[in-house]
Order: sequence, then structure tokens, then C-alpha cells
Amino acid sequence: MAKRVYCTYFDHNYLPRGVALYQSLQRYAPGARLWVLCLNDICYRALLALDLPHLVPCRLADFEAADPELAATRSTRSTIEYFFTCSPAWMLFVLKREQDPEWVTYLDGDLYFYASPEPIYQELQGASVAIIPHRYTEEIARLKKFGTYNVGWVGVRNEPDGRAVIEWWRKKCIEWCYDYVDNGRFADQGYLDAFPGLSARVKVIDNIGANLAPWNIGNYRIDFSNDTVIIDKAHPLIFFHFQGLKKGLIWFVFNSHRRYRAPFSMNARDHIYKPYINELLEIERSTSALLAVPKMKPHGRSSNVGLRKYLEGKARNLATRVLQVLDIVTGRAFFVYKGVAR
Repeated sequence: MAKRVYCTYFDHNYLPRGVALYQSLQRYAPGARLWVLCLNDICYRALLALDLPHLVPCRLADFEAADPELAATRSTRSTIEYFFTCSPAWMLFVLKREQDPEWVTYLDGDLYFYASPEPIYQELQGASVAIIPHRYTEEIARLKKFGTYNVGWVGVRNEPDGRAVIEWWRKKCIEWCYDYVDNGRFADQGYLDAFPGLSARVKVIDNIGANLAPWNIGNYRIDFSNDTVIIDKAHPLIFFHFQGLKKGLIWFVFNSHRRYRAPFSMNARDHIYKPYINELLEIERSTSALLAVPKMKPHGRSSNVGLRKYLEGKARNLATRVLQVLDIVTGRAFFVYKGVAR
């Protein structure tokens, strides 16, 4: 079988999600190597202690030592902006250190597989780079300003055409990578819109079972049959993007569907979200002693902070709390009792 290698990055805050990604990938692509750029030493030590087969942890300091040009941007960006800046450089780092990979694919740490990724690769014959669209619903088409494509899955074939596109991306992210929209640019993601113009061998993934997410689930019918989540009666769910999932108000886990004006059906609740949340809870229990750190805190996103941004942030937090209460009342939130999501 062709050698397909994956890479991601996260710190200790995201470690349970990263381990859930790893476990789901091993279920459906057994033996696939997953490189993890550990964004702090707590995460690195925890992954070393877990000693998971086919998972390759890398210290941030070692990565930065190999790319001082990228490391020099750290002081000019917020924490999350610097993480975004790392995306293409991390792919190239892995590409140079793996022995004869066919593909190296970056995955966001909050993805989770429900089936084999093989149908995706069947689309990529002759391609050198693979990107995936957001597929926003009409109700939130305004979000296209953040990019047509989503960084959740970006793949590069190990050959000159593919490497050239990712090297261009790395250069652009070093030049500018901030958490706001600026003339078509947005973080690392906005640059993906230029990919099809860089090479005729850039393939936009068509399979709607790949990267189902809160921002596009409203486009489709979700069914469950023979232990499989089925999209529009024809397409098995391959992986879901759990952006915006968070704990809150002590006993609850909230999703981001209301933010994206998305439906939240019983099939999505019981067969997409609940298995993932319960796996996260189990991983949290098994890794809590390794981490031994305070509760997860969000990273500051933008380095461009002033009174207006501060007030906007406070308004968003208040709106989030109102939506959380509404989700509890309407049954969209998960109540966690004795370590199990209900």
C-alpha cells in the first residue's frame, strides 16, 4: 500500500482531541504515521509517556531550530497566529524526514474519522496537492471572506509540483499570517484560494463525506444505517470537523451548530457527536495525571488588540453564554454525568 503520512499540531489543551484523532485514524487506516508538533513541553512529555505506536511527537524547539526564518516571526504574532504560521512549514518538515512518503497530509487536531480515507485518495490520482472546500450553507455565505477552502485537510504528494505549492504557502505565511481578513488574506487559510492558480495538479476534494462540519451540515440529510453515518442517502461520513466544541457551565458540552445556523438532528447528536465526546471524556480521564495542569484556557487569537477589539470580545462572550443557555433548554447541549455524555 502507498505510504500516506499525516501531521498535525496541538498543545496540552488540545491533547485529548489530538489523541482522539490519532485513535480514529488508526481504526480506519491502521499503521498510518501521525506526526505531532507539540506546541508546548507539557504536551510533548505527555505523548512520550503515552508511547502511542505510529505517533511521532516533535518538540516545538526542534522544529524551530530547523526553520529559524519561521521562528523569527513568533514575536510579531499572537499565540494562535504563530500556530497558523507553522502549518506549511510543518508539512515540509515532515516531508523531509519521512522515508519515501507518497503523501503527507496536514489534519486539524479536531478532526475525527468514521471511515477509511481511501475514497479521498481515489480522487487524487494525478494530483500533487489536495485541498477541501468549506461548502458553506447559503445562510452563512458571508463567511466565504475567510476563504473558500478549509485548512482541516491539506495534502501534498512527494514530488516537485506539490512541494513547490507548499513552499510558496510557507513563504506567504512568514510574510503575513494574522487572525483577521485583509484583502483576501486570512491567517494561513486565505492563501489556499490561490492554490488552483499555482498548479494544474491541485485537486479540490469532491467527496462530501470528507470534512462534514457545523458550517456545512445544513446542506445535507444525515441518516444512520448499518453502523454507518450516511450523507444524502449515498455518501458514508469519512471524517467530521468538530470546530467550536467546548465544555461550559460545569456539567455541559456545547457544539457550535447554532453559531452557524445549522440543524442538530438526533442522528448527528447520537451517531456523530456522542461517540466523539465520550471518547474525549475517556481520554481526559486516562491522561489527566500526565498533564497535571489547570483547566484549559483559550489562546489569545489576534495580536491586533485595542478597545474596540476588547469590547467586541466581551460582547461575543456574552452572546456565547446566552446561546449556551438556549442549547441547554432545547436539548442541543450534552449533559455529562458520571463521565458519560447524555
